[in-house]
Amino acid sequence: MTIALRKQLELRPARPETSFGPFKLLHALPWLILAAAMRVIAFGGGPAALPATIISDLSVLLAFFATAQRSIEAAGGQSSLGELTMGEQFKLSFAIFWRITLLMIAVSLGTEAIGYAGLSRHLMAGLDGMAFDQFTHIGRFWSALIAALVLLIIVHAERNDGQIALFAAIAELARRGLWLGAAVIVLGVVNIALFYGQEVVRSAIWNFWQTSTASQFTKNLIYFVFIFSFAMLRLWITLTILTLGLKRSYIRRDRS
Repeated sequence: MTIALRKQLELRPARPETSFGPFKLLHALPWLILAAAMRVIAFGGGPAALPATIISDLSVLLAFFATAQRSIEAAGGQSSLGELTMGEQFKLSFAIFWRITLLMIAVSLGTEAIGYAGLSRHLMAGLDGMAFDQFTHIGRFWSALIAALVLLIIVHAERNDGQIALFAAIAELARRGLWLGAAVIVLGVVNIALFYGQEVVRSAIWNFWQTSTASQFTKNLIYFVFIFSFAMLRLWITLTILTLGLKRSYIRRDRS
């Protein structure tokens, strides 16, 4: 797969940056809206469930890219993600998607083979759990690990002219295990805390729905804000923790 990264971008004429208009400050929101809509269709089952799940996971990856660029830059690094066209971002997301999906399938089948069939199904939500709440605490740590691998795949692609390499990312994670491993553990704990916080807010909204005389539009708007606020918060926290862990691993390597 060919995508334009650093060397190619230097030869490109300047072009306007892709913009989402009123969503400029909420760059990941359009993709999260699409992902949420597809999740509703997938939960309904039927022949549309699988395509909807694929579109949802791809949308979460695109939201991850949008957040990753700003998180890397906020940590003092440089990223060319914002300079990729929409088509290039989609190609990158699809290349990562099928590799991570094969990994999730392999781990799920392995988990089922040792007698944890119930858990294996939840491990297939590893990509979805980067933005939306997972089903189990183990699944929340699993999504943290998947997010770390996705970030390392992106970093590797930027340094190697768009080459997507899952095994190289796994090896990189092993080499940087001290700081990135710690970041994954911290992120898993934070995901658990977010789960309990989200449950408290969800209960409060449910009580509001049952007792309030507000219009249906107001109730729907509150629920909309609730869903996407936690999704964007989860993405920002995920990228902030992992980016800081990656940065600390580079500092440690430079000092050694």
